[in-house]
Amino acid sequence: MNWNTIISARRTGESESASDIRTNFQRDFDRLIFSSAFRRLQNKTQIFPLPGSVFVHNRLTHSLEVASVGRTLGKMAGEKLIKAGLIDEFNKDFYSFELQNVIASACLAHDIGNPPFGHSGEKAVSTYFMDNKAKNIGEQNLQSYFTQPQWSDLINFEGNANSLRVLTHQFNGKSTGGYRLTYATLAALIKYPCTSEATDKANIYTKKYGFFQSETETAKSIYKTLNIPVLSETPLIYKRHPFVYLTEAADDICYRIIDFEDAQRLHILSHDEVSGMFLEILNSIGRDDIDHVNEVVNTIGDKNEKITYLRAKCINALTLEAAELFVNNAQDILTGNFNSGLLDYIEKQNPVLKKISNISVEKIYNHHTVVELEITGFKVMSELLGLFIPAVLTQNPGHKDQKVLRLLPEQFKANSDEPYHKVMAVLDYLSGMTDPFIIELYRKTFGIEINWHV
Repeated sequence: MNWNTIISARRTGESESASDIRTNFQRDFDRLIFSSAFRRLQNKTQIFPLPGSVFVHNRLTHSLEVASVGRTLGKMAGEKLIKAGLIDEFNKDFYSFELQNVIASACLAHDIGNPPFGHSGEKAVSTYFMDNKAKNIGEQNLQSYFTQPQWSDLINFEGNANSLRVLTHQFNGKSTGGYRLTYATLAALIKYPCTSEATDKANIYTKKYGFFQSETETAKSIYKTLNIPVLSETPLIYKRHPFVYLTEAADDICYRIIDFEDAQRLHILSHDEVSGMFLEILNSIGRDDIDHVNEVVNTIGDKNEKITYLRAKCINALTLEAAELFVNNAQDILTGNFNSGLLDYIEKQNPVLKKISNISVEKIYNHHTVVELEITGFKVMSELLGLFIPAVLTQNPGHKDQKVLRLLPEQFKANSDEPYHKVMAVLDYLSGMTDPFIIELYRKTFGIEINWHV
């Protein structure tokens, strides 16, 4: 790979871009900001239940903050790559002005494929198919409807792969190519450039998977255009696009730090515990004068504002560290030999970040309010799948299944008789819902709430 040949303004659904006062990569950002899928993130849980009496982050606010950090990372990395003499004259403008837009756009879209209730929703989909693989639907069992690669997608449902599908799939009545984002932006989004059958936690690029069987041809086109080498044809695995490291780092930095800030506001963690950890991070990274930081903190009376200040300092320090690490390891990143996320690497040098991760798992991600929401989401998603999946697969649907099928909006009806595509259409419908909407649908379809006023 070469830094000068891994970029392209080509879009899905079209070979050339129309002229515009905005650049192609700025248009990516704008298309995402104004999209309905992005707006729906405001009612998808980040960690803590929504709504609440205290403001905490949802998927939308998280994505906006990740995009802000990603833009800074892209700007710094681009300038450093030019300064290191790795960029030719023809591509200096891209690395000076456009890489930041590519990373910001990928960051905006990184959670766009997450189903309601986050990872619990993902797990509910996978578990439904595993638990019902031998269930008779029509005249055959559920698993027999699918090829092995297709079945692997379903029993390992992945929000990352679903993001690429949301952005590129042509839904009924919609434009070809989905959102028609540039290949550079899409490649910066795909953290795991492989199919579900290739999953292997030994490598960072195969820890999970990045595209369903339905998007394999799209992925092939992206990586061929961007000159990214294929590592395996069966199962399909590509080398990671270098820009992914920046998108991933922006996400990692934000959730590691901001989840702590939210936990303090909700009194799950004490003010002293959070401020102490943030100061420990700053002291460990060594980019700030800790005495000066403490002086500023002591002038702030409001406890929440103190945490806000320290959170900003931590994000800034980690962003600077990640950008420098990216460029210092540019060759290994380019060749695919850097088998670590940027923040994971920084964590090894600064064990305080591991302490934050451990506390997050113990006290935040397993807090009873979070667990209760996950259990709710698991039940809601599982029960609705139990309605829709048999209905779309049955050759001769009965009265109930016919009524269920009428609930599917036209854009989510498959233009294919192949069972896999029918099921993926159902997953498109359910995974695109907000948390409140899917709960309302569940209550109505199962008679928990009946609307008598039609």
